[in-house]
Amino acid sequence: MGFMNVKKVFIILLNWNNWHETRECLESLNRVTYSNFEIVVVDNNSRVEEKTEFGNFQFSIFNFQTRLIWNAENLGFAGGNNVGIKYALEHGADYVFLLNNDAIVSPDFLTELVKVAESDSSFGILGSRIYKYSTNEIVFDGGVVSKWLNKAEHTANFQFSIFNFQTVDYITGAAMLIKREVIEKIGLMREEYFLYYEDVDWCIRARRAGYNCVVVPESHVWHKVSATNKEGSPSYIYYHARNSLMLAKFNGNIAQKIAAYILGLWILLKQVIKYFFLPSKKVWAKAMTRGVIDFFKGKYGKY
Repeated sequence: MGFMNVKKVFIILLNWNNWHETRECLESLNRVTYSNFEIVVVDNNSRVEEKTEFGNFQFSIFNFQTRLIWNAENLGFAGGNNVGIKYALEHGADYVFLLNNDAIVSPDFLTELVKVAESDSSFGILGSRIYKYSTNEIVFDGGVVSKWLNKAEHTANFQFSIFNFQTVDYITGAAMLIKREVIEKIGLMREEYFLYYEDVDWCIRARRAGYNCVVVPESHVWHKVSATNKEGSPSYIYYHARNSLMLAKFNGNIAQKIAAYILGLWILLKQVIKYFFLPSKKVWAKAMTRGVIDFFKGKYGKY
């Protein structure tokens, strides 16, 4: 496999107040068999004590080259990763791999991804099969986007063909390989999302530019799932409510954009009912209401 010594991969790890998870992720990357990769660790303005522990760590114990980048503020998932992506492109990356810092990888995960990526020039964004770390159940075998571009869902247990890959609507940013030429053609991730749906948006733009999104089941990643931003928290609800509507606004046709605004009004009506008649749902209703209102106001970025 001649490409193994040619294609340069930069793996981007975004850290925010979660250094112990990042360290475990790095330890798993130290067992990776692919020979031509570097790590870029981007700290998204963690707490002072976290930065101190992070900065004092001896990265020389690892077999790979590591670059540390310190952001002066929390730029979110899209903005933080974009900093690392820019660095990778400036330093000769053929591929960029986004990996959640609360993930553990198999030794051959990158070999399997690059092998499939190099087999077809139309494969622009590729992803691993992702397992839940605690249970080993499959949680991602590709993603599906609704026809109205206002909802995106992970799928599991696809029936794969003899070619051992599956084209899908989108690849999750938790474990995403993207070719340099794709980034140069469609640009970086949209930072307006701040957190969630920026990966879906990126994949939609890539597919419209003529590339396929492909999941590779022989590439295995175990994800600890929402180690940084807990599922069901107010910020989690806010971003999902707002950003799902933004997806249609940024990428939809006229009908899809109109549908997003109508859906937003319907969501607001439901939250009023929850707020006054379902006291246990008040926190949820307030976060979702704020997310939809900010969508209408065009207020994007950080919650």
